[in-house]
Amino acid sequence: MTITFLGTGTSSGVPIIGCTCLVCRSLDHRDQRLRTAVHLAVDGRSLVVDTGPDFRQQMLRARITQLDALLFTHEHKDHTAGLDDIRAFNFRQQQKIPVFGEPRVLEQLKKEFAYVFAEHKYPGVPQVSLHPILADDAPFDVHGVAVQPLRARHHKLPVLGFRIGGFCYLTDANHLPAETQALMQGADVIVLNALRREQHVSHFTLAEAVEILEELQPKRAYLTHISHQLGRHLAVEAELPSWIRLAYDGLQVEV
Repeated sequence: MTITFLGTGTSSGVPIIGCTCLVCRSLDHRDQRLRTAVHLAVDGRSLVVDTGPDFRQQMLRARITQLDALLFTHEHKDHTAGLDDIRAFNFRQQQKIPVFGEPRVLEQLKKEFAYVFAEHKYPGVPQVSLHPILADDAPFDVHGVAVQPLRARHHKLPVLGFRIGGFCYLTDANHLPAETQALMQGADVIVLNALRREQHVSHFTLAEAVEILEELQPKRAYLTHISHQLGRHLAVEAELPSWIRLAYDGLQVEV
């Protein structure tokens, strides 16, 4: 399985519009972060987790020419706003794109993209088939790929992460139940959000993320959903254990 980090930034991206801090002025490409999303090439299938506002740019930059399914972690705009741009894959593949998410998330997509689900559709709108992820927490099938949902909390909002084989991906969380941590045991690679150093109402801090990863002890770990408040990539990574790295846009990892 090949994981490509399409975006590793927080909801406003990095650099932030109008900001002149050292991170936002950095010329290091690793400090330039689109909104968080990830691509998984597994068993001949092309899966994307979340379609934020930068989806089109991310697909072009990563040269992704096939899309077999979308998985959504939750319904916030920085994870859903680019859904319309799957049209290019509809045209190319001549088929609907399966979309997986919790029922609440799929209902929100129906509201925000009402024209996609209208009875009488305008020609050329995105074509999707909806597949609810139900609350029994059992693995579900995506074109023959077994996906284990991982439940977490984003302040008061329930969100999902996913485990596929030895790979776990969790973003936009500040609480992992013991049951979820048990499902993550034995992973080869874990991706976890680490927004900044200071406490935040709905995201893990750097210290909190590192503490969880040290408990779970994967072989490798990567931090994502990073804000400009965390600091320069090079400086922050120097503080971390060698097996925990900051993810950056375009990074590819084999699992």
